[in-house]
Amino acid sequence: MLRALRTHWPEYLIEGGLVAFCLIAAGLILIAIESPAFGVPDAIPNSLLRRGLAALADGAVVIATIYSVFGQRSGAHTNPAVTLAFLSLGKVRSPDAIFYVLAQFAGAVAGLGLLARLVPRWLAHPSVNYAATLPGTPGPWVAFAAEFTIAFVLMLVVLHVSNTPHLSRWTGLFSSLLMVGFVIVEAPLSGSSTNPARSFGPEVIGSIWTGWWIYFAAPILATQAAAWVFRRSERKIYCAKLHHHNGERCIFNCEFGQLAALEAGPDSKAPQPSES
Repeated sequence: MLRALRTHWPEYLIEGGLVAFCLIAAGLILIAIESPAFGVPDAIPNSLLRRGLAALADGAVVIATIYSVFGQRSGAHTNPAVTLAFLSLGKVRSPDAIFYVLAQFAGAVAGLGLLARLVPRWLAHPSVNYAATLPGTPGPWVAFAAEFTIAFVLMLVVLHVSNTPHLSRWTGLFSSLLMVGFVIVEAPLSGSSTNPARSFGPEVIGSIWTGWWIYFAAPILATQAAAWVFRRSERKIYCAKLHHHNGERCIFNCEFGQLAALEAGPDSKAPQPSES
């Protein structure tokens, strides 16, 4: 544990920082689109259209996170459920998984906490409500089923794309498009979290614990189920990074060199990824 902390602390710090960035962005997006202070609800009274704008902005955040130099370094999980799925698949070591998950939860609280200090009234306004993810009108069990479904689909697509030659470099794009669709279609049912840390920030900072168990249990169970299904397909799993076409070091149980060689073709010598 201590050796992992001494050698891999930059990746842990980056993961926490990326989650903080995502929570700050989520809060700002909702403030800009839903807060009466900026007049968007009056200019666009249709809630579906406003949700579409928020979805596009959320998708842009996903792309920026995964393809940034920081995301390239840490792997840009930004989600404890994703990290735990890669742990079950043997691509993340236990000490790294523990510190990643701790950093992700801490980053969520720090990011939204900072936003609450900077714009407390806007963030706390009922139309924004600390960017909390809450069960919709159909109730908590529908929200649970919806969260399980979208987290399962997201993880299965990530595993398929990131381990397919000539597609792996587009994992971030696929993830972004899925999140856009989830926010537009599924958000009224559960808020489209897919991420325990994403929901934990508003729960702590806004003291909003309604249905908290949904956002812990459903994504983790779903990503574990997706990992099990992918493992049953006997497909090769090369690495836990969501974007690996870069020169940043990799702290995972990495075999990306094999995938790079498949992409390059039999006559090319693909570069090996740097390792810890």
